[in-house]
Amino acid sequence: MFGRKPLEERLAERRAQLPPLEEGKHFEHGPAKFVFIFLIVFVVVGHFVGLFVLMALGQH
Repeated sequence: MFGRKPLEERLAERRAQLPPLEEGKHFEHGPAKFVFIFLIVFVVVGHFVGLFVLMALGQH
């Protein structure tokens, strides 16, 4: 359209210019990495908060 390549072709060309990914040193989807780390931190902090609440109530 209007002399431009289709979006798929432009994305393929851009992807071809990137260096190859190193094994074990990348996480392909940035937002997924953020959500993954957030959930792990949330669960760990939740366990500690629950532990402290139970200790304060004397029910550990």
